[in-house]
Amino acid sequence: MTTQDPIFKSIFAEQWATLPVVMHKHYANRPFSDDVGKVEGKMDVEFGWLVKLLSPMLRLVGALVPYQGKDIPVTVAFRSEPDSNRFCLDRTFNFPQKKPYVFFSRMVPIERDIVVELMKYGIGWKHRFYYKDDKVILEHIGYAWNVLDKMLPIPLGLLLGHGYAEEQALDENSFQMKMNITHPLFGKMYEYRGVFKVTDE
Repeated sequence: MTTQDPIFKSIFAEQWATLPVVMHKHYANRPFSDDVGKVEGKMDVEFGWLVKLLSPMLRLVGALVPYQGKDIPVTVAFRSEPDSNRFCLDRTFNFPQKKPYVFFSRMVPIERDIVVELMKYGIGWKHRFYYKDDKVILEHIGYAWNVLDKMLPIPLGLLLGHGYAEEQALDENSFQMKMNITHPLFGKMYEYRGVFKVTDE
């Protein structure tokens, strides 16, 4: 990969050429640049009782959206950083009668198809990216804590469960997605899902 290639070209490797057009737009950001892309859409956010109990902690670490709702307008800006190969996401959720809630994270390529999505204080979700059955899949590996640029494994799965996400093209400019967290004992803990359109490439 060169600095002129998208960050995710090497992550998807030979699958990059087979991705739908909208996914090329979605993942067009180059490393070590000031590239910015944007998508807009609406999402449903749902979670169970345990996440409600953990909501103050989740807000503190900026890990998940702490409110529920349907058809919530959401804007996501994808940003590159001039001094790194990180893929940054600025998500703005516009819940009714609430201040806009901003959920910020950074995806850090680790090796081949493995990425860690970092939130506040270096807490991150480690997962594998691949394309299968017309879907981009984010497959759970574990959780990590970024300490001095080292990704240390942490056993958050015992508390939160395992994450999963997928994205599927609808046409050349829009896609649907969902992300959920499922606990081995308590079942589905959290889910958000929605449809987005690329508005700025």
